[in-house]
Amino acid sequence: MSNSETPPNASRRRLLMALPLAGAGVVGVAFWKMLSGMEHGSFNPHDINAPVLNRPVPDFTLPDQPPMQGFNTQDLRNLTQPVLVNFFASWCIPCLAEMPTLMTLKDKLTMWGIAYKDRPENAENFLKHSGNPFSRLGSDHEGRVGIEWGISGVPETFLIGPGGVIRWHTAAPLTDDILNQTLLPLVEKLKTP
Repeated sequence: MSNSETPPNASRRRLLMALPLAGAGVVGVAFWKMLSGMEHGSFNPHDINAPVLNRPVPDFTLPDQPPMQGFNTQDLRNLTQPVLVNFFASWCIPCLAEMPTLMTLKDKLTMWGIAYKDRPENAENFLKHSGNPFSRLGSDHEGRVGIEWGISGVPETFLIGPGGVIRWHTAAPLTDDILNQTLLPLVEKLKTP
């Protein structure tokens, strides 16, 4: 072998040393595209792929979350009117921020709540202080029901149509704009026979 030829092991080492740099470059470009999209309004981190839409609610059973009665799959599948199911937690700042919006919705739509990965006494105190818009309330202390529903965090909200079919989902805190422009028009469509 002449001095101008590179031994096979040296070429392999250079390639292995370059791979982490190339990987970091790809991640950097992806991050830059995401930030650029956020700046221009074309990327919404809350606009998640929701494969559960237009499917029946998953199988689950939730114990009571004081001061209300829990619920299960069959309760939602027996529905004849739309119900909003909201995953929340006492430790969740966006959940606290969306509570006034949920309270304004209380007289327009039936809502059931799920206290996600929360101590029952903490969730109960949270609702005492922020208001309780829910007519049924279950405790998902271990977070297993949230996994079945495919949630990525809290708050997350699902609109369940008659027959227990998931018709709408958001991973963002509810706002008046979401209610008026998206949710309430859909509720009216689901109420009409």
